Amino acid sequence: MGIFNSVFGKKGDSVKEEKQIPWIPLVSIEQLDEIAEKSKTRTQLIFKHSTTCGISRMVLNMFTGSYSLGDENDIYFLDLHAHRDVSNEVQYKFQVMHQSPQLLIIKNGEVTYHTSHGAIADTDLAQHV
Repeated sequence: MGIFNSVFGKKGDSVKEEKQIPWIPLVSIEQLDEIAEKSKTRTQLIFKHSTTCGISRMVLNMFTGSYSLGDENDIYFLDLHAHRDVSNEVQYKFQVMHQSPQLLIIKNGEVTYHTSHGAIADTDLAQHV
């Protein structure tokens, strides 16, 4: 039963608790002005995700698993396929070349840090917020 239990678990084993990120859906271009304004008093983060990309899904899972910030900032989730117009405007407004997946940190109306792909999971967010 040892191998069976190690694969399927034993009765009474605790279920691994998943971290919950307080995502704010980024669905409109108008929100970008709000993000820029709010960034003057509170750090804003944007996570750009491609729902059809395996790498983006993997990075999202790694990011979620390592996320440790409290509620001192706002974190937006942008589905690139559902809101391509918003993604294009993010690139224009914040002057950061589009990549996917991508993480942007915004303070005082400007991107102070951005990264993409696997480097997102390696980012020490506390250092940048």
